[in-house]
Amino acid sequence: MSDLPNRSAAALPEEPTQASRFGKARTAQSGALLEDYVELISDLLSNGGEARPTDIARRLGVAHATAIKTIGRLKREGLAVAKPYRGVFLTQAGEDLAARVRARHRVVVDLLLAVGVPFESAESDAEGIEHHVSEATLAAFERYLAQG
Repeated sequence: MSDLPNRSAAALPEEPTQASRFGKARTAQSGALLEDYVELISDLLSNGGEARPTDIARRLGVAHATAIKTIGRLKREGLAVAKPYRGVFLTQAGEDLAARVRARHRVVVDLLLAVGVPFESAESDAEGIEHHVSEATLAAFERYLAQG
């Protein structure tokens, strides 16, 4: 018999608890988009010295117009600047966010690998998980990994 609590499909959490959980998921989804962009821009700048909207769009699999719109949002939120004919660059706040996202990604990938997930699946799955994992869960992942 498992030590896990019985989770009946019919048992719903209290309304405020459930609303809070769904609210966190919506907020994470909104932030995930910006996080993906700053992480990619940082990687492009590190590897090629340039992050052009065309390259960003292709690597994220979105339309050029979509990339331009999101880059505009990054600029409004103080995470990036765009220079004519030179592409997109991250502000210090953007670089800091990219570093945090990259660190979370690495912890999630390492945990998935530790429990036997194949590398390609771990990398792919981490792209979604890294944006939604709480700090408490991430800390638990790190403690688990430190034991091994």
